[in-house]
Amino acid sequence: MAGEFRVRQDAPVSPRTADVRTESLRIDPATQLLVGCRQVLSPHFDERPPGVLPELIVVHGISLPPGEFGGPWIDRLFTGTLPAEAHPEFRERAALKVSAHALIRRDGAIVQYVPFTARAWHAGKSEYRGRSACNNFSIGIELEGTDDTPYSDAQYRSLAALVTALLNAHPSLAAERIVGHSDIAPGRKTDPGPSFDWPRLRALLPAR
Repeated sequence: MAGEFRVRQDAPVSPRTADVRTESLRIDPATQLLVGCRQVLSPHFDERPPGVLPELIVVHGISLPPGEFGGPWIDRLFTGTLPAEAHPEFRERAALKVSAHALIRRDGAIVQYVPFTARAWHAGKSEYRGRSACNNFSIGIELEGTDDTPYSDAQYRSLAALVTALLNAHPSLAAERIVGHSDIAPGRKTDPGPSFDWPRLRALLPAR
């Protein structure tokens, strides 16, 4: 799968439509893509090490340009097509080869970039419970936001629905193993930040 690039875009998703879709999110077992969600497949991924399954879910926060929401720039970053000249903040980021498995926009709409069984390049230098290189065994979910901006109601609903779909599709995952980027890269990363309400997410997940 490495090196493939494909864009598939469904009809535009309104906040109300996004809520309806996330009530029954499903991952296609063959493709490991979310059924009915927008996909902009990134070239920035590869295979997990042999025998390694996803065991950790990492929540991130992102905005491009920093502090601004909407626009095509996150898609462009994760597909390696971010124009360095479009904004001063893009000059260094344009050369990065990064991705996440999925992004949740402010209206709750979900965009997928990497199949869930593949390795996305989201965590960088990281460690979880003494185990380094978290990209190998994790799924990365970006929330459009900043450390100090409250995330939206729709984002919490979509995140809970996505996590539930992942737990249903991958028995190797567990609700107890959901962390922030700051937890696996302390001192280097701060996202999703103090604005993220962890108890609220936990309360939205089904009891198991």
